[in-house]
This record gives sequence, structure tokens and C-alpha cells, in this order.
Amino acid sequence: MSGDTAARGTVAVVGAGPVGLTAALVLARTGVPVTLLESREALATESRASTFHPSTLDLLDELGVAAALRRQGRTVDRVQWRDLDGVVHAELDYSVLAGHTAHPYRLHVEQARLTPLLLAELTATGLADIRFGVTVTGAEDTGDGDSGSRVRLRTEDAAGRVTVTRHPYVLAADGSRSRLREIAGLPGTAQEYPDYALRVVTETPLDELVPGLAPLSYVRDARASFSALGMPDHWRLIFRIPRGTDRDAVLAPEAVRARVEQALPGAAGRAVRIADAHTYRLARFLLPRYRAGRVLFAGDAAHLTSTAGGLNMNCGIHDAVETSRALAAVLRGEGADGTLLDAALERRRSVVETAVIPRSEARTAGLDSAAELTARLASLRRTAADPRSAADYLLKASLLDVAPRPLKGDAHADLVSQAHR
Repeated sequence: MSGDTAARGTVAVVGAGPVGLTAALVLARTGVPVTLLESREALATESRASTFHPSTLDLLDELGVAAALRRQGRTVDRVQWRDLDGVVHAELDYSVLAGHTAHPYRLHVEQARLTPLLLAELTATGLADIRFGVTVTGAEDTGDGDSGSRVRLRTEDAAGRVTVTRHPYVLAADGSRSRLREIAGLPGTAQEYPDYALRVVTETPLDELVPGLAPLSYVRDARASFSALGMPDHWRLIFRIPRGTDRDAVLAPEAVRARVEQALPGAAGRAVRIADAHTYRLARFLLPRYRAGRVLFAGDAAHLTSTAGGLNMNCGIHDAVETSRALAAVLRGEGADGTLLDAALERRRSVVETAVIPRSEARTAGLDSAAELTARLASLRRTAADPRSAADYLLKASLLDVAPRPLKGDAHADLVSQAHR
């Protein structure tokens, strides 16, 4: 085991996903040295979140990675609601957001395309000690007062070597099974929704087979409802499956094929090549408070929501930006009494409770009966017919009304004003 080494002024960020890397980069760009710890041996590459909203692209642009990410993704300029017969009930164009954002579109691209971009920018700052294959096994607030290094962090690498370091703060972005949350003794039980999701992946260009299909389409029909997302090199079909339905039966190749053929009657079912089909659970979770002493929480370590709309990852990136801005200000000597940081953390929690969870859950509301579905589609048609209502809908769907704003002009003054709003 190594000695107890102080990392005075060095913030530890745990987790090298989009949230942790964003937090570390924001801190480093403001001159705060960071130690980034990741239990994996390399960045994650598996298929996960794949939607980036305008509000998030604005913030990623500030960090210098939005343009490169866009080149790897699929730009989505409209959202569509249709039925199995090909009738388009409503369509909203993201152009109505012009003036509210520098990115009036949604971007479909795997989050695994973002993390290498963030890592490269973080490395280039020269202020990051990046360690892969390291697991946090302990975190203790030593109460060292003004020493600047109050959190004693214990880590272990794959060879069993133990290292102990001290930091003024630790930011936990270590996911839904957060080890730091467990160490802090915070609640971590998620409430499962009554349904789970089936995701079917096809490399067949569905928009060439289904006339007028938008790369973001919600098929709402009493016979079958699902979401269709066009990615750069494949399509994803997301179905809601009632809890209690046997997953093995749902995933049987013939069952998946039958579901796809029902969902895409105009696509000549046999022409749709199914590359993958898997299920995943849907759950909600919200920490009662986003800090335990000097350990702060962000992203999946702090909250989970329905995956509808891809809001949870986007909100996590927003957590990282706002929390790191406030933390950087505190380390500069502002808000030493903790009010500035507490205000930022409480605001991030309030966004999840009052906006993200209700909005993500509303995406699947109105699908349980024919009457509810009819009313829902009528409401969407009214929204699409009114430019002001359409803009309000997309502002909220994109989290533009609750996201931290990109810094402009005097970034320091802007940071302070945002922290005290």
C-alpha cells in the first residue's frame, strides 16, 4: 500500500463516462487540477445512450467537442408521430428553436463516440491525472479544516495495489451502481416501472423502406406502439413490454421477427435485417441530497429516469457542468460557506424532480387505452399547428428551459450570477 499522499487542490472525479469526463474537463478548463479514476481498463464501448439534445450540444460546443461529435452522428431536424398505416398525425420541426439555441436539432450518436473526444480534450489541458483500472474502496472525510484535503480516498488497482490520496472534494459520477454512494451509506434502491424495454437493432435503412419516416418517429397505434430512432449506421426500434411478460419468449427470434413485421407493415418485413435484440429495465431513482460531506454526486449516481427521450444522460451532463462550475468557484474562495455549491446541487436535484422525471414519464403516457391514445394524438396535432406551442414543447423536450447556460463574455461573472440565481 502506498503512503497517504495529499493532493491539495486536486479534485477527484470518479467515473470516466460522459458525466465524469465532462465534469473533469470543466474543472480543468477553469484551472482546477483533477484526478480521474475509472474502474474499467478503458473507456466503455457498449451501446448505451444515443441522444444529444440542443441544450447539451450547446454545452459540449463550449467544451470544444460538439462539432466533432456531430460529424460522427445523425442530425435530426424533426420529430414525428404516426400510425401503422403510415398516417402522420403530427410533426414538429426543430427549426422553431432557432434563437433559443445554437443547435436547433437533436443529434443521434452513441455516447461512446463522445467520451474519447472529452478524454482527448481533458488530456490536452495538462491538469489531469487519468487512471484506468482503479476501483474506489473507501472515502473518509477527515475534517482537516482548512488543510484543503479533507477527503481521504482509498483505491485499489487490478494487481491489488492500494493507494490513499487526499482531496478537497470528490465528485462521484460512477453510475447507477455507484460504489461511492454505497460507501457514503446513501439510499440506492431504484423503483422499477411496470414495463421494461425491448430494443431491436437493424442496419436496414428503414427510411428507404417506409415512406416519410423521420429519424425520430413515435408510432402510436392501438395495435402496436414503439419508437424508431435513425442512427448514423443503423436504426433502433424501442418497444414497451409489460412487466410479467416472459423475456425469453419476447427475445425468441421468431417473436422478434413477428413484432418487427407488425410494426413495419410497409417495409416488406423480410427485407429488415435484425442485427440485435435485447431487453433492459426501466426504473426511477433520485437521491434525497446530492452530497455527503465533500463527496458530490452527479448523473446516474444521483438519479435515474425512464429512458424515454434520452433525458437522463443529457441531464447528467448538465449536472456535471453546473456542479463543476460551482465547485471551481468555491475552490477559488467564493461561497466558502457552502451556499454556492449547495444551491447548484439543489438546483440540479430539483430539475430531475420537477422536469426530467415528469417529462420522461409523459412520453409513454396516453398509451394504455384507445381513448387515451386518441386524446394524446389530438393534443399533439394542436401543438404542431401552433408555432408557439410547438416551440414550447421542443424547448421542454430538449431541457433548454432548465439546462445551465453556455458561458458568454466574462465567464467568471456569468458563473457567479448563475450560481446565485
